Amino acid sequence: MPAKKRAVTAKKSATSVSPAKPAGLSVAARRLREKFLLEVTSLPTAAGREERVIGCIEAWVAARRNRIVLSRDRCGNITIAQHGFLEACARGAAPVLITAHLDHPAFIVTAVRTRGKSVELDLEFRGGVNDPYFKGASLQVFDTATRRSFDAKIVDLDPRIDPVTKPFKTVVARLAKPAAMKAIAPGSIARWRFPKAEISKGLAHTHACDDLAALAAALVAFDGICRDPALSHVALLFTRSEEIGFIGAIAAARDGTVPKGARLVCLENSRSFPHDSPIGAGPIVRVGDRLSVFTPELTNRISDIAAAHAKEDAAFRFQRKLMPGGACEATAFASFGIASTCICLPLGNYHNMRDIDGVAAGTTKALVGREYISVADFHWLVQLLEVVARRLDDASVVGGHRALMETLWARHGAIVAPKTGAA
Repeated sequence: MPAKKRAVTAKKSATSVSPAKPAGLSVAARRLREKFLLEVTSLPTAAGREERVIGCIEAWVAARRNRIVLSRDRCGNITIAQHGFLEACARGAAPVLITAHLDHPAFIVTAVRTRGKSVELDLEFRGGVNDPYFKGASLQVFDTATRRSFDAKIVDLDPRIDPVTKPFKTVVARLAKPAAMKAIAPGSIARWRFPKAEISKGLAHTHACDDLAALAAALVAFDGICRDPALSHVALLFTRSEEIGFIGAIAAARDGTVPKGARLVCLENSRSFPHDSPIGAGPIVRVGDRLSVFTPELTNRISDIAAAHAKEDAAFRFQRKLMPGGACEATAFASFGIASTCICLPLGNYHNMRDIDGVAAGTTKALVGREYISVADFHWLVQLLEVVARRLDDASVVGGHRALMETLWARHGAIVAPKTGAA
């Protein structure tokens, strides 16, 4: 099959589920959420340089400061909670933390220099993208002090990895306008150059769904959660530098940022496989990743809540999958003995890589592209987070596993169980 035809076929199959609209949400409210989604996912961010996203969060919290408060740990991770959070925990309420990370794979400028009449930048790439996607790619470089950006193009790639630089690749890029040199300095963020974010045919095509779409969903959900004093034990935790090895999450676990007895619902955007985890079929209760299986009791509990909600709301959709293509912060937190699981959005163009399998097979040219998610999946994730916050400790939601075991015992237990009074 020709590469072009193969790419079109792959795109169609990845979105084979018909777009749907979650019930109970007005057109105006839906549009407002979607506008916020595009704004957040368009922010430049990189591991260790998450300032623009943090600024957006600070403004969001400031508008709700009568109800919530923002705090930071020594590594810059952010916790957002109701004013009564600590009191609720002191009274014995087991904390619930909805988490997401603040970064996305991107470049950091390490040096700026002139070469003849041109200006070149040395950049290190923080995150996981395969080598072929770097060759000749166009970049957008951001001024450290303002929102201005400047075009550049990669002219050299050094993918060598050694113990000092791991996991960073290094590239050289040439600025399109040498005069822009005065605005660019070491520490500036650069990312792939893409068209403006947009929603088309039920899909949000944008710069960084991973993990900013999840962060946006968490904020939208928490806007409702924080209005209920009975849910003051529910908070948000946003971590730094996930893309280079869960660094913020490890710090939060090691330093006690996560309260004792907390249950963590880690949010992610995970690569969709059309035959198994299609885009548009709902957010995914993720059982595990390529490294581990998450805390089973918490995963099962959230699955039961989602299933019960699906019976009550016929428009609601969700999936339950392993998603072994990558690793997420739930594994990092669980390794420290913290009860953790994950809910993820099925993602297209994972880490901005188009047709990863075709490129690996040598049948498709490596091109970067905007990541994309289903807008309906985003709305359903917000809905699921609100339901989980309210029902995680609701005794009326009974899991189906024990009932199934009792049914099986009633049917066949006599085969092995001795009769009462038997000799």
